Amino acid sequence: MLIWLKSLLLLAAVLECSTQDSVNQPTRVQTASEHDVVTLHCTYSTSDQYPYLYWYQQKTNGFPVYMLRKLSAGSSSSEKEFEERFHADLNKSSSSVPLMIQDVCVSDSVYYCALKPTETETLQHPDKNQELRLVQFLT
Repeated sequence: MLIWLKSLLLLAAVLECSTQDSVNQPTRVQTASEHDVVTLHCTYSTSDQYPYLYWYQQKTNGFPVYMLRKLSAGSSSSEKEFEERFHADLNKSSSSVPLMIQDVCVSDSVYYCALKPTETETLQHPDKNQELRLVQFLT
């Protein structure tokens, strides 16, 4: 079983490298005052005609949390808690998906954009009835 898993991981790594898909967040640190409107930039490169772009938020000492998804076909989805202050538009001609944050607050933290495929898996902790959410970024 372990050998099979190692082979699968190696195959995934090879497939990932061969596609040359990537995302770039050019600004690593951005400062703002509370209540400002801030735009975080993300550009992408992919051979996929119909890319899916995702934004995740990571609070201090936490895991990345899915915020929203944009599809090149124009559809999108977002988690309810992020609908009011966060907005993104996928611009296929400029290969970008900027995230606009309204009313910035101190608790706002780190944001990541990701390009499909992004895989999430929810697991039950064996000793506690807690869910663990693992996010693997394949960018």
